[in-house]
Amino acid sequence: MNEINLAPVYPEIFLLIATSALLLIDMFLTEAKRYVTFMLAIVILAVCAALNIADFNGPTAYTFNNMFVSDAMSNLLKVFSYIAVGMTLIYSRQYATERGMLGGTLGGEFYVLALFALLGQMVMISGNNFLVIYLGLELMSLSLYALVALRRGHSVSTEAAMKYFILGALASGFLLYGLSMLYGATGSLDLTEVAKATASGTVNKTVLVFGVVFVVAGLAFKLGAAPFHMWVPDVYQGAPTAVTLLLGAAPKLAAFAITIRLLVEGLFPLAIDWQQMITVLAILSMAVGNITAIVQTNLKRMLAYSTIGQMGFMLLGMLSGVVDGNVASAGNAYSSAMFYSVTYVLTTLGTFGLIILLARSGFEAENIDDFKGLNQRSPWFAFVMLILMFSLTGIPPTVGFYAKLAVLQAVLATGQVWLAVVSVLLSLIGAFYYLRVVKVMYFDEPVDTSKIEATGDMRVILSLNGAAVLALGILPGPLMAICATAMVKTLAG
Repeated sequence: MNEINLAPVYPEIFLLIATSALLLIDMFLTEAKRYVTFMLAIVILAVCAALNIADFNGPTAYTFNNMFVSDAMSNLLKVFSYIAVGMTLIYSRQYATERGMLGGTLGGEFYVLALFALLGQMVMISGNNFLVIYLGLELMSLSLYALVALRRGHSVSTEAAMKYFILGALASGFLLYGLSMLYGATGSLDLTEVAKATASGTVNKTVLVFGVVFVVAGLAFKLGAAPFHMWVPDVYQGAPTAVTLLLGAAPKLAAFAITIRLLVEGLFPLAIDWQQMITVLAILSMAVGNITAIVQTNLKRMLAYSTIGQMGFMLLGMLSGVVDGNVASAGNAYSSAMFYSVTYVLTTLGTFGLIILLARSGFEAENIDDFKGLNQRSPWFAFVMLILMFSLTGIPPTVGFYAKLAVLQAVLATGQVWLAVVSVLLSLIGAFYYLRVVKVMYFDEPVDTSKIEATGDMRVILSLNGAAVLALGILPGPLMAICATAMVKTLAG
């Protein structure tokens, strides 16, 4: 019997053991000492990040009979996932404490569930087998369902959790049915074998295409793309803001990863078929997201529709990889989509972080009117929010501008000028509701004049978050180069 190489899965093993230990340790902590759970969670994330960074330049490694892969893309996306979850925990600590989410005997379940959701994301990112990807997806989803319902006495959160659970189960069914059809057609669950079988031309094309349709539908749900977006606004609005941030940040990186794994690595020979589906999803998402967001008064709901539009824009990179059978632009297109996903997550972290900053016990700062006159209350954080809104709009010199430019260049390289024009026009609609937030902060009188209270670590990280969005817009080259290198290595491996 061959010995299994566990080196590629060290970060996952460590995270599983450490999170289980954290759950046991938390049982013996009083509510006043809950900060110990928080500190240990941050240390766990730091160790996991160190393990993946050390392995970034290493060769692509497979383990568990090729079911699990450690490559440049997985290492990079995992590091960004750790950063996203770490920042979320820092932003959420005071918010969760004030709302009783960290109270009781098992008050640390917020941290534990967040780490288990992260473990599911890591498995998704490195999955090289249909079943492994699905197991990772379910581990992440079940943890997030529980997190949305964490405020047990809050009827709105419970309703959001029910909607998320029912629609999530439906989407998982779509994905699983699609994967079963692909397995039936190719005779394998291994992505590499599926790609070989698909390329051979000997399998039933009709069954394959039907399988791809269901897989793309399941992926679209996880990304929050229209017309599978119906859960996003209700769950974003109904969940506690700390959980909304957990939903809207790191899981987007994992969803991007399984999109690359399934469609590019597993079904690349069928690119012409799934790119047509993604074109429809991208245009629908940008239209539905940007137009519907205009009429929203709740900021979390507005950002939910914004997410739908932003994911549509990210999908533009996914549909630009293959042109008339030519794969020369694949690396550039997929790396631009990865860059877009990473920078969008960074901007989302800061945006929801500011909503949490303005919230206090008994008050949720989730309406646009709650940001009125923010410049008079805190000029610095109003400026940070301005940077984040400019980035989501795509205004230079923020990173959002360069991310949109990179994706549009990938689209134009394929000769689809009409698609680039439609995307820009729909993005211009989005500028209205983003800039409305800026107008409210700088030109309206404040409704709430109370002092903004936050922990020192939250203020520092939030300031660095805003600075990073600006700095990466001025100097986007290094991050873009890292994304391009990771994608080229992954596709070559």
